[in-house]
Amino acid sequence: MCGRYTISHTTEEILERFNVLKETFEQLLQPNYNVAPSQAVPIVAPDSSTEGSGGRILQMARWGLVPYWIQDPKSIKPFINARAETVKSKTPFKKCLEKKRCIIAADGFYEWKKTADGKKIPMRIRLPNDELFGMAGIYDDFTNVEGKIVRTCAIITVAGNAAMEGIHDRMPAILTREAEDIWLNSEIHDLTALSDLLLPSAQKLETYAVSSMVNKWSANSPQCLLPAPEAEQLLLATD
Repeated sequence: MCGRYTISHTTEEILERFNVLKETFEQLLQPNYNVAPSQAVPIVAPDSSTEGSGGRILQMARWGLVPYWIQDPKSIKPFINARAETVKSKTPFKKCLEKKRCIIAADGFYEWKKTADGKKIPMRIRLPNDELFGMAGIYDDFTNVEGKIVRTCAIITVAGNAAMEGIHDRMPAILTREAEDIWLNSEIHDLTALSDLLLPSAQKLETYAVSSMVNKWSANSPQCLLPAPEAEQLLLATD
């Protein structure tokens, strides 16, 4: 699964990386070093006002997908993840895969490595140089009790690649740039072709232990990205 991630780049960097016109997004995003479920996160979606043109928009969505037919979101547990193996068949996700796909911008994600003595060490996984990447996502809109439309999203996960060995057996579906274009093409509705894009990342990933401060969802500072103190690194080395 993917239960925490990071998006610490500037608004301008995110817009440039995902080919979104600057004038279409006027918010100033604050870096988030420990993104947790239920928080508002930036997603990239097709621009419905220019359908077929390949235009993209950046907007905010709440992390934790709530299907459109749900009237009381407290009646279900929002889906923060959707498994690639079942996303095209499970009821809450199938229509989203067909018509409501997005890219969730990130520059790293966290998983917890179990040691031989049962302890869990938080690990950060990233591309070299903290490069921005796009995680395959789906979104949906539900109407809350106040009549307001709320957009929510989920990250699609796949089997872990070699870099994840010993850390976790799942990871986010990180799209290549070519796959991003296909994923955001609103004219493509072939579920099999779309699910074929969801593969363990072939890109080089770096992993390192970080401070246990990230265990608290409220922790959100640049310190979350720093390598763990030496004692925690030594514990990892003896695992």
